[in-house]
Amino acid sequence: MGSTMGGWSARIPEIKRTVGLGDAAWGVANTASTAGDLVALVVVTLLIGRVSIRLLSLVGAALILLNAPLLAGSSTTVALVVGLLTWGFAASLLSTPMNAQAIEVERRYDRPLLSTFHACFSFGLLGGGLLGTLAAALGVPPNLQLAATSVLLGTLLAVAGRSLPDEVTRTRDRTPLRKRLRNRFTPQLVLLGSIAFLSSFIEGAAGQWSAIYAADSLGAGAALAAATYTGFTVTVATARLLGDRLALRLGHRRLLRLSALTAALGAGITVAWPHPAAAMAGFAVVGAGIACMTPTVFGLAGKQPGLSSGEGVSVTVIGQWPGFLLAPPVIGAVAGLLSLRIALVTLVVAALGAVALSGRVSTP
Repeated sequence: MGSTMGGWSARIPEIKRTVGLGDAAWGVANTASTAGDLVALVVVTLLIGRVSIRLLSLVGAALILLNAPLLAGSSTTVALVVGLLTWGFAASLLSTPMNAQAIEVERRYDRPLLSTFHACFSFGLLGGGLLGTLAAALGVPPNLQLAATSVLLGTLLAVAGRSLPDEVTRTRDRTPLRKRLRNRFTPQLVLLGSIAFLSSFIEGAAGQWSAIYAADSLGAGAALAAATYTGFTVTVATARLLGDRLALRLGHRRLLRLSALTAALGAGITVAWPHPAAAMAGFAVVGAGIACMTPTVFGLAGKQPGLSSGEGVSVTVIGQWPGFLLAPPVIGAVAGLLSLRIALVTLVVAALGAVALSGRVSTP
């Protein structure tokens, strides 16, 4: 998933120009992802606890790989919207079981590993971003680049799919479905979901708009704009490699607060100095800030008393994915009314909101 997303994000400026959309229209088109996401959230929420998480993750991954080259080859607004709708559905379908599987591995090894798994995702983003940067410099069309990525990852998925961990969660609880669903939304999980929303809003905005901001607002070339996004992914991946050790040393609450403060600093740098170098540095600091927030939140959500890891994560994902998918249209709308630079101030606001909420988190 990370490699595909990274390859897509690095080529967004070119795809945006090919389809012929401005900032505001691009943001509106991305609401299609939100629609697909909402449908998948309902599906996963109903199925988690009843269906194998391995099956759910395999279906989600396969849909992403099939859709990616078609989405990247969009030449009309209709094709773009259909591709984004499918992308939102597939990515949301994969997110909950994928994180539940990571928590299951943590249990088996009896030590923190979730941040390391998210680092693997981030290195996938980095690899995809680097490939996108190279492909842009060589003039390779985005759809061919992502088709090659899908073939490679699809082969790996076919070989390793049966080895994925599973949590067979078919429940024998006779409590009515509506009550079981309601019981998942504890105050602590709602709080964690709120932090996940803010963190994913920042990450989604950086992923979708960092390259566009550098290219269209600051005059950077295609390769330099792609490198702005790639620099963001580098710091995310690097910081996540340290996340498990930082959680043990600082505790989850302090780690969340420090991470959010760092993200606010990076976003502030980005909007304070309108220069390509400042944008690269600012988004890199943003990446270091948000890196450990999502794995920390998911790790806490998957260890709530009375719930399986999948059930706990599913509630947090309900908060996470809307933030991730709403970021592009919100930034686009504000950019259309004012400017993209001013729109990115919302990242500072979101990060400071996460700072405030982190103090109320209960840790095991």
